[in-house]
Amino acid sequence: MLTHLQIKNFKAWKDTGPIRLAPLTVIFGANSAGKSSLGHLLLGLKQTALLTDRRRALHLGDVNSLIDLGTFADCLHGHDLKAKLEFTLGWRLPQAAELRDPLQPKKPYVGNRIQLESVLRADGRGLPELERFSYELTDDQGAGQLRVEHGVRESGKAYLDAEPMKLLMKQGRKWPIESPEKFYRFSDVTLARYQNADSLSEFALETERLLAGLTYLGPLRDYPKRTYSWAGDIVPDVGAKGEFAIAALLAAAQEKRMLNRGYRRKRERFDEFIASWLRDLGVIQSFSVKPVGSGRKEYEVLVRASSGAPEVKLTDVGFGVSQVLPALVQAFYAPANSTVWMEQPEIHLHPQVQAELADAFISAVQAHEGGQPRNVQLIVESHSEHFLMRLQRRIAEEMIHPDDVAVYFARRGGRTLDLEALRLDMYGDIENWPDNFFGDEMAEIAARTQAAMTRRIKERGKEGG
Repeated sequence: MLTHLQIKNFKAWKDTGPIRLAPLTVIFGANSAGKSSLGHLLLGLKQTALLTDRRRALHLGDVNSLIDLGTFADCLHGHDLKAKLEFTLGWRLPQAAELRDPLQPKKPYVGNRIQLESVLRADGRGLPELERFSYELTDDQGAGQLRVEHGVRESGKAYLDAEPMKLLMKQGRKWPIESPEKFYRFSDVTLARYQNADSLSEFALETERLLAGLTYLGPLRDYPKRTYSWAGDIVPDVGAKGEFAIAALLAAAQEKRMLNRGYRRKRERFDEFIASWLRDLGVIQSFSVKPVGSGRKEYEVLVRASSGAPEVKLTDVGFGVSQVLPALVQAFYAPANSTVWMEQPEIHLHPQVQAELADAFISAVQAHEGGQPRNVQLIVESHSEHFLMRLQRRIAEEMIHPDDVAVYFARRGGRTLDLEALRLDMYGDIENWPDNFFGDEMAEIAARTQAAMTRRIKERGKEGG
């Protein structure tokens, strides 16, 4: 689970400052305030980790990628190729990592938190190249256990430093080490140069596990269809447009996945669990997915809008159902210890449903599966004040602890962007409410009152004239 993020010189962000990421993190802000850019960088890191070419420091993407970031100049703040793109990721491991030095086997380095810091610059062709990266392994109290830095000096010579581990070269000729791979990897050749560096590969493995568990749901989701095709395969997620939501629902049911809404709560089959949430949101009365015929791979989604209403296909009910369904499915379909980034899950929903959606997301970060907490993290970009107000209410009602929630407000300040952390107390109150958070309500009231008074005076003048 991500716990920390900081980005420098990426698109409109000169420096985000340190961002605390909680199990449920919500980012508000005006349009073009840079909210989406934060998630876009993470997608760029994920597709780089998936790339077979280890020499490419950052895969900027193409039409077949998770995201197309354009050129490296497009990515840099102010399109300044002299600037350096820097980012820091911090995350908590599901289980403590234990790195051993074979030269000192009785002194392992044990921690359950990792921080990765990477610095990239433009090469002579304007393409991203890695200057350096560093890892730090810490325990729950923040005590450092092991720090490693790998990079390339201005002379072009690669280096690798570790503290407190003392790396020792193997006997024989002192071959130079290789440059780093991608934005986070030690090359196998480099680790082989040392007598005791093999365990450092665990850092790259943990980074790949983190990014493999990152999924994204965009704000523009597919239109509902009359039939959906599914041949029994297990899909990794619902897709950026929610196009695989029904396939994910069927795959979870096939695997007999059972979920509950919290510790010691009633367990339900995955499809029934999602249907119950749709019912609680108030968008439907019942929901089911059925094959169109025996032995067929085509399925239809049948919905009953209200009690006593006939069952109809998903295409024949309000658009909001098909738009919220992928958000619900992804929140609960995501594997344990993963992170889901969503943009505007409340789109096309009634204000009351937007508020109820906050309850569903609280449940998603608290849900259990197989008797164990799922530890799924949701990072949500939103414009909904109703979502926020329900979140504040649930904090006051002690349904979720303030430490498990992080709320941010992104706004443009001149040529740069600012990201302000909103301080929520135990009563759900925001101690530093930003100006014009959801527009200037008092200004609207004052302007309407003034207009009404002006109109009344004008109408009285006509009557007296």
